[in-house]
Amino acid sequence: MNLAQVVDSFLTSEFAGGITAHRRLPAQEAVYAPFPEGTDPRLVSVLRDRGIQALYSHQAEALAHVQAGRNVVVVTPTASGKTLCYNVPVLDAILKQPESRALYLFPTKALSQDQIAELHGLVEALDVDIKTYTYDGDTPGNIRRVVRSAGHIVVTNPDMLHAGILPHHSKWVKLFENLRYVVVDELHTYRGVFGSHLGNLLRRLKRICRHYGSDPRFICCSATIANPQELAGRLLEEEVEMVDRSGAPSGTRDVVFYNPPVINRQLGIRRSALLEARRIAERFLVPNDVQTIIFGRSRLSVEVLLTYMKEATARCKRPEWGVQGYRGGYLPNERRAIERGIREGRIRTVVSTNALELGIDIGGLEASVLVGYPGTIASSWQQMGRAGRRQGQSLSLFIASSDPLDQYIVAHPDYFFERSPESGLVNPDNLLVMMDHLKCAAFELPFRDGESFGTVAVGEMLEYLAEERVLHHASDRWYWMSDAFPAETVGLRAAARENFVIIDVTEPQPRVLGEVDRFSAPMLIHEEAIYLHGSGQYQVEKLDYESKKAYVRHVEVDYYTDASLAVNLAVLDEFERSVEGGATRSHGEVNVTVLATMFKKIKFDTHENIGSGPIHLPEESTHTTSYWLTLRPEATRDMTKDALQSGLLGLANALGIVATVALMCDRRDLRTAVEVSSPHTDAPTIFLYEAYPGGVGFSQKLYRMHETLLQEAIRLIANCDCEQGCPSCVGPLLQVGTGAKAATRRVLDVLSRP
Repeated sequence: MNLAQVVDSFLTSEFAGGITAHRRLPAQEAVYAPFPEGTDPRLVSVLRDRGIQALYSHQAEALAHVQAGRNVVVVTPTASGKTLCYNVPVLDAILKQPESRALYLFPTKALSQDQIAELHGLVEALDVDIKTYTYDGDTPGNIRRVVRSAGHIVVTNPDMLHAGILPHHSKWVKLFENLRYVVVDELHTYRGVFGSHLGNLLRRLKRICRHYGSDPRFICCSATIANPQELAGRLLEEEVEMVDRSGAPSGTRDVVFYNPPVINRQLGIRRSALLEARRIAERFLVPNDVQTIIFGRSRLSVEVLLTYMKEATARCKRPEWGVQGYRGGYLPNERRAIERGIREGRIRTVVSTNALELGIDIGGLEASVLVGYPGTIASSWQQMGRAGRRQGQSLSLFIASSDPLDQYIVAHPDYFFERSPESGLVNPDNLLVMMDHLKCAAFELPFRDGESFGTVAVGEMLEYLAEERVLHHASDRWYWMSDAFPAETVGLRAAARENFVIIDVTEPQPRVLGEVDRFSAPMLIHEEAIYLHGSGQYQVEKLDYESKKAYVRHVEVDYYTDASLAVNLAVLDEFERSVEGGATRSHGEVNVTVLATMFKKIKFDTHENIGSGPIHLPEESTHTTSYWLTLRPEATRDMTKDALQSGLLGLANALGIVATVALMCDRRDLRTAVEVSSPHTDAPTIFLYEAYPGGVGFSQKLYRMHETLLQEAIRLIANCDCEQGCPSCVGPLLQVGTGAKAATRRVLDVLSRP
């Protein structure tokens, strides 16, 4: 069967009862435009030799902005040729002025390697001396010296720019004196804390460029998000032109949402998404030789699915090497070979983590299967877009797990298809993040009196650092005086440095397994906790609180642990307030104090409580921002205290789910707390507060979308098939209590009253 017949067969099979949505997206014809006048004829000739007789309209529009000296952000679908939007102006500039330099920033090393291969191909075809190099942790020392002195195009990542280039800018004089363009690819990945760090990193970059007399233009590329121009402008602190009308062709795409059948209605547990993916692939994709990419949510799920796919392929008497896995941990040469095999069509099925979500060229697959929701609408479209990269028909299938986010999306397909993708939110002015980069900037170049950092006046911050004996003020300058190398102590993926390191002592040679932020440590890595990492289970044997180290050992048990927390919130400042129906909504600054008191052992699948134990750790306190809802006390007087608490907990869980969907954030970025009688409001209150000290802007966004949150929470609970409540709507019954679904509906009724 061809792909169209495979899709029709699936839609009418025994799986049809679980299909919650089917959308057929029509094909789109290409819209072309000529190369802009003045483009170097050698470059035009090479592109035409490669079959590019004209540009897509969005490529030509982007080039026009760049040639006019403007910053630009290009926001078009996967495989729409965004790479040419920066390669053409960069190569054109170097051909005309050989001293010109460019800096390419990619979020991952793998993406850097992929892009450098395409760039090398263009340079070789041009037959001119344009040196392009990758500069990352894998670059040998002898090559690094060449890159610093002679590299026309330096391809790197934010982490290397932060710790390996900017602090040593005096070795990169040629680059910074002649820096013409900075490319920031996959802009949508720079959100939350990572994006806030990038904003400060770009402040440092531009400061060093000014020191050397250059003023580069920025070319940004992004997957489709709700606010690309706003995000780019916030990161660059400059005006940015947006190009978002794609001229690239696309084939017909069938998008199907499938929800596995319920096997335990009371607990809301469904048949395994992994097993359903196996059944569907065995029945429809493998026998019909449909070239497919399957995305798993973790390394473990990828390895399990890979085993299933190899078995299915063997049963169909097809070669086993036609099925490959792809994830972090594979050696670079191994990954390159897999990518090449997919492009050439020899590999028929690839099972991957989100490592293949970004713009690595893997050719034109026919089907993409998402086993679990990637976390955002933008990431979902990115993964779906890995199939159908050429003009033929393609299938994108989303198989939901029992996870609350999965269940929300699969039960509300209109939300996915009709709403714009999420916003990317950043806050470069977060005090903790900015202070770290201010130290790095002072190490790189002394600050002058009155000098700002980006758009922020930092005189008081410099005085504070001088009091702490980190800086020294002499004449009109602030000089670095500490022996420390500040960039080494600043990670770009977290707001605070005080992370707990998790050390696996299962083998004779201990290894670092991961890290947990200080605020989460009491909940996740207390002694006797089961720490989940890559779907593996590790028991915490010892927590050295002073040294910030947790020692864990791999175990195989049928339970996980859940810490009980005493959370106290003190409202420090209320930024905005508004009365809405039966409640008051607010957002502002809060102090969150968390004390882990005890933990429960929860059995997988049944969620039974099979044991408990005390936690002996000091309380943790942090300042952050929060959005909160306060109910009128008189409106809840007819509810018992237990019912009110269950209803508040249930609504907090539902709001947490829909807020995570609405914002471009991880579930761990937001936390919830309820108070039957808040000391601040003297009334029942639900708090959604940001996990990171200082916050990154989520709270204000939630305050603005209050009505949407409530309506989506109502829909979520009303459409859930469970009887008394489940993790997909109001939360596990062992946390919220039986009858929580009815109690949550009563609280929502109160909020809906005029």
